[in-house]
Amino acid sequence: MATNSSTNILELNEVIVAVIPWPEHGHLNQLFHIANFISSHNIPLHFISLTDRNQDLKTRVQNTSKIHFNDLLAPPLIPISEPREDFADEFAFLEFLDKLGEPICEICVEISKKAKKLVVVFDSLMTDVIKEVYSISNVECYSFHAISAFCMYSTFQQVADEVEDGVARQLFDEMPEVGDCFGPDIFEFVKKERECNRNCGELMNSCRELEGEYLDLLVNVRKKPLFALGPFHLLQELPESMSNRDRHECLEFLDEQDFDSVMFVSFGTTTTLSREQVNELALGLERSNHKFIWVIREADKKMETEKCGGKGSNFELPEGFEERVGGRGMVVRNWVPQLEILGHKSTGGFLSHCGWNSCMESVSMGVPIATWPIQVDQPYNAVFVTNVLKIGIPVRSWSRREELVTATTIEKAVRTLMGSPEGEEIRQRAIGLSNKIKNSISHGGLAHKERESFISCITK
Repeated sequence: MATNSSTNILELNEVIVAVIPWPEHGHLNQLFHIANFISSHNIPLHFISLTDRNQDLKTRVQNTSKIHFNDLLAPPLIPISEPREDFADEFAFLEFLDKLGEPICEICVEISKKAKKLVVVFDSLMTDVIKEVYSISNVECYSFHAISAFCMYSTFQQVADEVEDGVARQLFDEMPEVGDCFGPDIFEFVKKERECNRNCGELMNSCRELEGEYLDLLVNVRKKPLFALGPFHLLQELPESMSNRDRHECLEFLDEQDFDSVMFVSFGTTTTLSREQVNELALGLERSNHKFIWVIREADKKMETEKCGGKGSNFELPEGFEERVGGRGMVVRNWVPQLEILGHKSTGGFLSHCGWNSCMESVSMGVPIATWPIQVDQPYNAVFVTNVLKIGIPVRSWSRREELVTATTIEKAVRTLMGSPEGEEIRQRAIGLSNKIKNSISHGGLAHKERESFISCITK
């Protein structure tokens, strides 16, 4: 496909980068971190996503002037508020993806006419959608994988044959079945992704200090350069804290607590817990006698609304719970600044669903994790945190995912992590790993060198 024959070659940019995220917020935010990092090197950058996603980013993120947003109109009759929830119907899901392919390719063709080289960075879940982009003559593509290297390599151990032995193999008996976590379509997805893979390299939200062994094993399997650019939230300086007047109430609560004394409880934006499980969790936190911040997200409230026939939220905590834990426990029903909470001196533990973003944020802040995996890559991340890094304890193992997690189990886990010699030993390992990661991103560190190597690769 010809791209820039009609343009004076002397007038072209050397390189333009186009970033194409998967539209679910967790994936989109990671690729936006990459976009910000690339644009900070004065490289022209286009961010190609759904109109409402782009508008949301421009509203809540400061200093996006270096990024050009290209809007994709959502196909009619397809809800896009939260793809993972609303695309329960597989046909609608596939129809949605198919309709994005053509406009994405058209945008990339137009951008390519302005550059000697167009670099496309895309979420690996979009591999089949962007396949026509490969036909652009001056394009180089890099795929981004939103999961951990440990999870990705462990998945290949079950899906592909040509893998190397390693720690993941030694832990194989404890690994969940890939089909149970990702669904039966994962086998076809991996096959198609590998067949379509004509990329110049791959990107991950990881770092050598955390997953060096598995990053190297993946390179041996994938036969592609792999750049570990994480932790993504440390790609650039963290924004200055808001004024005290604007600070979230969670941070004000933490200001009043002792060092490492508060357990942060959050299961992400799309995880749902049953009413019975919420009651057990509340009772376990109450009985632990430890301080906590518990975030109840929209997913939980939405589930309860649906159970009540859509007649308004019927989400309720046990009667009198908030009054009984008042002063040492805080329940929040809206958005919270998770990264700032994890980075606060009073936060000493994180009860988490083990989404990879949350794991990376917690590890980099030196906060140990009580693992409660729910779906997809989370069971692998839980094994990595507890068995490999040894910076966490299990609350619920994946093999017992159908069972109710009792208040007694939750109470024991909180007490262990927050108030025992074992918990303190785990916390010190987490702090040590955090220090290694932070040193690595400083000038001259491994992570800093890897990031600069990526920039050099796309601009050469």
